[in-house]
Amino acid sequence: MAEEAVLGYLEKNEEILDSGNFAEEKGISHDEIVNVIKSLNGFRLVDAQDIKRERWVLTQEGDLYAKYGSPEVQLFLAVPPEGITREELQNTFASRLPDDIEDKLKASIYKIGTTQAIKNKWIEMGKSQVSRKVQHVDDRVRDLLIQIQRGEAVSTEDIDSLKRRKLINSHIWKGYSVKKGPKYAPKRKKAATDLTRENLQRGEWKEVEFKEYNFLAKGQPTEGGCLHPLLKAWLY
Repeated sequence: MAEEAVLGYLEKNEEILDSGNFAEEKGISHDEIVNVIKSLNGFRLVDAQDIKRERWVLTQEGDLYAKYGSPEVQLFLAVPPEGITREELQNTFASRLPDDIEDKLKASIYKIGTTQAIKNKWIEMGKSQVSRKVQHVDDRVRDLLIQIQRGEAVSTEDIDSLKRRKLINSHIWKGYSVKKGPKYAPKRKKAATDLTRENLQRGEWKEVEFKEYNFLAKGQPTEGGCLHPLLKAWLY
């Protein structure tokens, strides 16, 4: 299916500009398209040029925040307008997180949320009481993470901020642009491995495409024979 899609497209078009976009349009996995392009390129049916792009992907922590919200916003929402004690805040914050998250991880997220909320000047931490310094906040971190998930453009400043918090990682995407090769055909012919008697009798040998032989390949190792008993007596 992937091979037919590539060769069929090139029959009517000059070039596949981006194998990633092509795979998405055709509803075929990019890995399958890449394997077909490599195979066709090896037989010179197409000429393929490498494409490399840096993409940002969410870390496990970043994926968690994109799904449930950033720790600082979760912490802010756990603080009621009238304020709350530190102990109550920690319990309320933990209850806002999914049950499948371990208590140890919840404690770590609570610590991150507290640090970031104080840094953003959203809350004030007293000796025993916690209160809001603002009445409304936007979850910009979550919005940025969702934008990256969708493949949307994000500013360099925001990328650096998310990298420092280890919420995203760089990933090099590899693909191809593809044009017709010198041996292009709308359908690949199966290369013959041997010249047969039938090829000669029918005259097919003139049009049959033969698979190239690897003359550098080594043959099967040979095993030496046994010594004649008289030679054994002479040698030993």
